[in-house]
Amino acid sequence: MSLYSFVRDFRFRDAPTHTRELLQTCLPDILGVAAGARDNHTSQVLKRYALNHYPAGTLSSRLLFDGRPVHPLGAAWAGGFSVDSLDAHEGHFTSKGHAGATVVPALLALVDACREQGRSISGEEFLSALCIGYETALRAGAALMATAPEYHASGSFSGIGVVCGGARLLRMSEEQFRHALGIAEYFGPRCPMMRLVDHPSMLRDAHGAGAYAGLNALLLAEAGVTGAPAETVEDAAVAAHWRDLGERWEIDAQYFKPWPVCRWAQPALTAMTALMAEHPQIRGENIEQIQVQTFHESMRLQGHTPANADEAQYALAFPLAALVVRGQVGPLEVTGEAIHDADILAVSQRIEIIESDELSARFPREILSRVLVQLKDGQSFSSPITAARGDPETAMSQAEFREKFDLLAAISLDEKQRRDIEQEIAALPDRSSCEKLLALLFEPAA
Repeated sequence: MSLYSFVRDFRFRDAPTHTRELLQTCLPDILGVAAGARDNHTSQVLKRYALNHYPAGTLSSRLLFDGRPVHPLGAAWAGGFSVDSLDAHEGHFTSKGHAGATVVPALLALVDACREQGRSISGEEFLSALCIGYETALRAGAALMATAPEYHASGSFSGIGVVCGGARLLRMSEEQFRHALGIAEYFGPRCPMMRLVDHPSMLRDAHGAGAYAGLNALLLAEAGVTGAPAETVEDAAVAAHWRDLGERWEIDAQYFKPWPVCRWAQPALTAMTALMAEHPQIRGENIEQIQVQTFHESMRLQGHTPANADEAQYALAFPLAALVVRGQVGPLEVTGEAIHDADILAVSQRIEIIESDELSARFPREILSRVLVQLKDGQSFSSPITAARGDPETAMSQAEFREKFDLLAAISLDEKQRRDIEQEIAALPDRSSCEKLLALLFEPAA
């Protein structure tokens, strides 16, 4: 099947049941992250930026969980940055990146712009576009990682997914679509990801830039700007990544994060959670030393004394200490005053992170860590080599997804709002319009 045929003809109901269920898990998962990030420093900065520099004009979209109107390009910047600012969104092994943190805010901005212009998008059509966006972004990411000499941020490929999902909503011709792909790839932010890991900042995984690049490419192609070809889609060297489109689903290979920190810290948090459940005496005041044995990339995180939320989330020691001290790692543990919490920092200083040659050799096929705990009274405990909770092989239950959604979204949404959003997402396949969901997501902030 050609890519254009897939974009034009695919229907959400045609996807396998498991893939449909995963997609309808991805959407509330991302929206929970967006709600949890609504009022943090990065989100506030980007909303001011969008309001000041991308005012609503001929096209208008509202800011997510805010309601104020801006141009869709401003909504893309703000939405992508906001979701990216709380590192709890789903990811994907082969692309070493993420799709939803770009695709969801960008396509929501586009659907809201369609609503503003009087065009109604059905729930099934929105889910079709979202499924297209996820699947093509992940395939573009896998193609990029297979051919590029450097590890790039997710925004370098996720804009391709925005173009594919957006072209479906805009009903683009094949010629316009091909140019939009070329524009998005050409202007895609080829960001060196390990520089960000070593020097964390608000730029994160470039999801704001990817969302902007994708929507901008759609608007430029509609205006008549040319941009073909997109090598990560059309080059013969990447043909294998696209050949089975519509038959095999990269969406099925995604993992989900229980905690809002870097993927590479998650195995250690999973191991510590299990140890704490088995040995309740593992508490902050009892810790003598913790050693984490992990793979090289995870060892690079370190992060014993973060200066800000970005450093706290691209860290291993600090979130692990927060888990031991507070019993959870949510938005309040990796943002705001918690970053300077004396109890967390005291435990963080007692954590040693070392590289294991064995675990490094098993990365990236496997992402593993082992945790050893020594208490002040002489007791010691050791975890097995542990994979992160939320991988396809260690899938989270629906109860765990609900718990995560509530942990993140309760920062800004009350119980009724959270349940209404969940119910409306579940009902989307049968909705003739997305209006009810949009009303819940774009209502003015309380």
